[in-house]
Amino acid sequence: MAAVETGEQHAPAWRGGFGRLWTAAVVSRFGDAVRGAALPLLATSLTERPLLIAAVTACGYLPWILFGLLGGAVADRVDQRRAMWTVDAVRGLLMLSFALAVALGHASIALLIALAFTLTTLQTLFDNASTALLPALVERDALAGANARLMTGQSVAGGLLGAPVVPVLLVAGAAVPFVADAATFLLAAALVASLRITAPERAPRAAGSTLRREIGAGLRTLWHDRALRGLCAATALCNVGMGALIATLVVLVTGWLHAGTAGYAAATTAYTVGGLAGGALGRRITAGLGPLRTVLLAGTVQTAALLVMGSVRSLTALVAALAVFGCMGMLWNVNTTTLMQQRAPADMLGRVSSAFRTLAVAGAPLGALLGGAVATAWGRGTPALLTAAFFVLSVTALIPARQPDVPVVAPHDDATTGRGTR
Repeated sequence: MAAVETGEQHAPAWRGGFGRLWTAAVVSRFGDAVRGAALPLLATSLTERPLLIAAVTACGYLPWILFGLLGGAVADRVDQRRAMWTVDAVRGLLMLSFALAVALGHASIALLIALAFTLTTLQTLFDNASTALLPALVERDALAGANARLMTGQSVAGGLLGAPVVPVLLVAGAAVPFVADAATFLLAAALVASLRITAPERAPRAAGSTLRREIGAGLRTLWHDRALRGLCAATALCNVGMGALIATLVVLVTGWLHAGTAGYAAATTAYTVGGLAGGALGRRITAGLGPLRTVLLAGTVQTAALLVMGSVRSLTALVAALAVFGCMGMLWNVNTTTLMQQRAPADMLGRVSSAFRTLAVAGAPLGALLGGAVATAWGRGTPALLTAAFFVLSVTALIPARQPDVPVVAPHDDATTGRGTR
């Protein structure tokens, strides 16, 4: 199959379930942002040990590495709509229980770590089921527009609205942000449960089929598709660099630029605003270039922005570079997700999605450690340059994905289902 490069796109219809899915995603992301801002504040009130506080964040990565592939395999086996609303209902009840523990003074670092680990473990099923469900709600040529609207809405809810309301909620009590998060989970569950869609037909599983073999089939499908393989490798390399950048951005702003907390807030806001611009402009750019060329453009421009961040000692330059970086990041994310949904066999989309995500996320903790080491050894501005180097490697990995490849193996033959080896 040649790489998908069509520029023909249509806007998704809000009717038919997409509007409810969009609302559920945006509401849930708002709750995630509230929780994400409140948990570190709660952690610092419980302990002054940086390692324990960092462990809460680390548990946001670990379940993807441990259970990401399993979540994708399960998502391909079950009713994805039901899996999503059930997971959100469970997460809502967990958050209500946690809020009660906080209100009664029973919160502890161990409880925070357990909560973060459990929520992200459940998320591995939810996210893969969500990726697989979207093509059942919108037409194939509207997937890019649907992904752009989802990600833009989530960026507004998470980047601009969620965190700023936490101080207001905390005035009412330490448990209130977590009650708000629980409410968003339960509302999202109700919205997804109300969807009325026809589940895609799945071929019967072969005799002796196991989750392990089905995970292997998903990995093979990802590997045999040149475009998806290149995108996965490129995204994994990007995320090593992103781990370095995210872990040291506060050091770059406050230590290298001496811009203080106000400068850090300006930098993170610029990134979010850039992402919104990318969501607004993405459809036009992708229609003109095609999805893979758009991803190549995004990676190239992001590399240039990173070079500015690491070499120009100016807060204004950093803010402008982060805005451009966020804009191109949105284009990258929308088009990689869309290409995955378009190219992966429908009955394997959960597994292909989970393989893609797991391989991509795995490099982020390594990048964070590299960023800290580089900043210590060579200066606080150097992690941005390290990230630029990884983005150069990423763009290089994308070049083979632009070449036509052999057809993706049909989803029901031995090479993808693994029937010949079961």
